[in-house]
Amino acid sequence: MAAKLRKGDKVMVLTGKDKGKTGEITLVDPKAGKAVVDGLNMAIRHTRQSQTSQGGRLPKAMPIDLSNLAIVDKNGKPTRVGFRITEEGKKVRFAKTTGDVIDA
Repeated sequence: MAAKLRKGDKVMVLTGKDKGKTGEITLVDPKAGKAVVDGLNMAIRHTRQSQTSQGGRLPKAMPIDLSNLAIVDKNGKPTRVGFRITEEGKKVRFAKTTGDVIDA
């Protein structure tokens, strides 16, 4: 199945403590059905000091379920993603609200 959300996409969170906030996807785990969004769903992780890094309480972005994310269209509104075949025979993603192609 083709990926509706990919690394680098600007998305909006639909549910949870960060509802309504937007960010960019930094990592997608299709097997688990989750994605990490930069600066959202933050948790404090306690890390031990080592020779290379300072220890302490470090904030870390935790994964969000893909069903709780929606891609943001050019108007800044969340939209669903569809697929269509171009004249050249290439399969591309498009925003359902505006009909614009997401990736050329």
